[in-house]
Amino acid sequence: MFTAIIPVKAKSSRLPGKNTLPFGDSNLLIHKIRQLKQVDEISEIIVSSDSPAMLEMATLEKVRAEKRPDDLADESRPLRDFVCYAASLVHTTHFMWTPVTTPFLDRAFYSLAIKQYLKALDNQYDSLTTTLPFKSLLLDEKGPFNFNPDLDITNSQDAAPMDLWTCGCSIITRELALRIGHYFGSKLFRMEVTPYQAIDIDNTFDYEVAKAMWNIYGIKK
Repeated sequence: MFTAIIPVKAKSSRLPGKNTLPFGDSNLLIHKIRQLKQVDEISEIIVSSDSPAMLEMATLEKVRAEKRPDDLADESRPLRDFVCYAASLVHTTHFMWTPVTTPFLDRAFYSLAIKQYLKALDNQYDSLTTTLPFKSLLLDEKGPFNFNPDLDITNSQDAAPMDLWTCGCSIITRELALRIGHYFGSKLFRMEVTPYQAIDIDNTFDYEVAKAMWNIYGIKK
């Protein structure tokens, strides 16, 4: 069985109060808890937060609430410190990293992610994360990054294919996460998601788009 970890901090630098913004019939945190509670393969859900209000929401939803140490809610701390702490809370062999900011993932998606992860382990992968195929003409500080203008490449469909990492879901063993301090490893399996599933709320614009899309489509089959 699997443990789902929902990491939520009291403060968000780019979108204040992000994790409990109204969404659907509740808010982003409760929305995610209720999605994960429908997944048969998940034996425990852990909400890790420095916010008493969010921990109370978790308790009322009858999932495990873990008070995050204040120093691990500091954005100046390396991510690996918190990942190792979160992994130490897990009692199962495998766990899922499931942020609240990707609200368009349902029970069927998480069950499929688990199945693909287990199959990937049999094929020598060490973890799974969600990605969105990405083709666009990119520039870095030196100029063209993934195309050569001397070859008359001006259409994005001609650019070298890349993958955009999304925050939807990552799955890894507890042991590996503790060892590397991250929620996916170097031999990761990339689970492709749709642009709809990849919507990630990071700022006000993202939030307004997500609400509008939810009002139109809900969980898109």
